Amino acid sequence: MRDSDSDFYQSLLRAYIDSANDGIFVVCDEMKFHVANHKLAAWLGESEQDLTRHRNRIPITQFLGVAESEALFRQAFDKALSGQAARFECAIAPARGKPRWVELSLNRVDLEVGDLVIGVVRDVTARRQAQEELARQAISDPLTGLANRREFNRWLDHLVDDARAGGGPHALLYMDLDQFKVVNDTCGHMAGDHLLRNLSSAIRDKIRKSDILARLGGDEFGILLQRSTVEEAMQTAETLRTVICNTPFHWQDRPFQVGVSIGVYGIDANSSSAEAMSSADAACYVAKDKGRNRIQLYFGGNDCAGRRKEMEWVARINHALQENRFCLHYQKIQALRHAGACQEHREILLRMLDEDGDLILPGQFIPLAERYDLMPKLDRWVIHALFSKELVPLREAYSRCATEGIQYPLMWTINLSGSSLGDERFLEYVEAQFLEHAPPPGSICFEITETAAITNLPHTLKFIETFKAHGCRFALDDFGSGVSSFGYLKSLPVDILKIDGALIRGIAGNRIDYAMVQAVQHVAKEMGVQTVAEYVEDQATLDALHEIGVDYVQGYAIHKPESLSGAERALSSRDA
Repeated sequence: MRDSDSDFYQSLLRAYIDSANDGIFVVCDEMKFHVANHKLAAWLGESEQDLTRHRNRIPITQFLGVAESEALFRQAFDKALSGQAARFECAIAPARGKPRWVELSLNRVDLEVGDLVIGVVRDVTARRQAQEELARQAISDPLTGLANRREFNRWLDHLVDDARAGGGPHALLYMDLDQFKVVNDTCGHMAGDHLLRNLSSAIRDKIRKSDILARLGGDEFGILLQRSTVEEAMQTAETLRTVICNTPFHWQDRPFQVGVSIGVYGIDANSSSAEAMSSADAACYVAKDKGRNRIQLYFGGNDCAGRRKEMEWVARINHALQENRFCLHYQKIQALRHAGACQEHREILLRMLDEDGDLILPGQFIPLAERYDLMPKLDRWVIHALFSKELVPLREAYSRCATEGIQYPLMWTINLSGSSLGDERFLEYVEAQFLEHAPPPGSICFEITETAAITNLPHTLKFIETFKAHGCRFALDDFGSGVSSFGYLKSLPVDILKIDGALIRGIAGNRIDYAMVQAVQHVAKEMGVQTVAEYVEDQATLDALHEIGVDYVQGYAIHKPESLSGAERALSSRDA
């Protein structure tokens, strides 16, 4: 090859190297620069001449910054010298250049002058930053920047394992803000979010860097205190309680003050992660029950142990919802005399199934669901299950009745909780179910308790108005249990009164109970409202109710609850 050709190809090769979007270099077996293209020289903040000056070549390891990156490079360099291609990622931190993450590819070049390694450097900073941001988001609460529940649980597992291995002691604080809902309801979620960020910063300033602070959800926070005794944890909790109480918060010139209830649990060699969380949570609820804005140590006493058992039931209810372990039963409501076109009523009853498929009666889980605000979820489940599954076999009969212009002679009564009535989103959910499944007019009756109706009167009236437009009827349950029953009755456009069972049970042998039921029946008749007597359990009670003129009766003397699914198949075939 002529010298001119050689010069041409060298110039062409050099032009290619310098125009590349990646950094390219050649180093000797001492890892000193022999070649560095324009891109790499710019990244390193040096000229190629300075990097490759004869007898004063600079080693590439000078720009790797941290020991970990240098160790990775040396390992890959030895691999390349042995004839194997090497590729890895590391950080570079040149004194005169911008720190960045790079991907390095190394290969040996066989030349007469000795062993050389050629490398290609690709900037992967943007990708690494995106990956790090995704990783951060996976363990962080987006609102406060604190650890999220997932990361908190990971650290809790670590501290529990440490305690079991003889480390520790450690402690867990479970914190629930008091009066936070007032800020949210009064000023909106933007104000609530601002308050949460302020309090997060205030709390973080009062704990050690080694402690783990997390937002567990809503207005609940968790703190893991590493190497902390119970006594030290109680002192920290009191410091935080004082800080939160004394942190001023103003929104649009309106002052607010919040407090915090804190449950404290000491993590020792006998602890488990689930036990630690449920115990601290239980202690926190005890602190709320005792007046809020206070600290409660979990010590296994009756209060804490009882609350923890409740927490376990709450978890069971949530798991049953997730796994669809509920089923519907029903109980007939029988007419004592001709009481209108709808001759048979059926009240829908909810049953929970345990992990083995055995029935759990509502008395075991409904009170806790009410206490811990799970009833809207259960009410949603009932409505969806009834509309989308259980009533499907009856669609043909419903359709025939609609075609013939007659009302289907069966009405389903669905119980609604007070918390559902007070939830605007629940109303929207039920409307969506009506639009999707179109139960025939007159086939659905919603049953609400007198107490719930009075507590949520504006929402109750809106709900009644909305679904009366869909042809629904409304029953007022437990009527007569309140001292103002008759006064509120004038404000509630209900169709049916279900007389409180406490009056019905003694009606056969107690003249006062008899007279009170008689009074309810008289008022209902004047208002054009039908009556149902609950808890009818014997013939004597049935006879007394017949004398009074009650329209419908319900109880074990009439019908014992049974599974809805089997009955629907039989009813469907009867109506076919």
